[in-house]
Amino acid sequence: MISTHILDTTKGLPASDVPVVLEKQEGVSWKTIGTDKTNSDGRIVFNCPKEQGIYRLTFHIEDYYGAHEHFFMNTPIIFKITNTERKYHVPLLLNPYGYSTYRGS
Repeated sequence: MISTHILDTTKGLPASDVPVVLEKQEGVSWKTIGTDKTNSDGRIVFNCPKEQGIYRLTFHIEDYYGAHEHFFMNTPIIFKITNTERKYHVPLLLNPYGYSTYRGS
């Protein structure tokens, strides 16, 4: 299972209704595993097969900011899964001029 959440650090609130795409690398291309929008708490849980590999979460933050000024465009985070016995949580801490991420629990 792969999950994520987005916290808008400028507002100190979850970022809701943000489209997110989960993909898995297959050779030189990417296969879409799931797409969803963050809920009112800024969270998504992707119930996907537990498989090793390289994955990409793309956060469509342009949709979130809309006409408001922001620097970064849609934000991809690429990560590797080797241990299929654990859950992977990949949060995004976001503001109009920066972002950070980490492997959560």
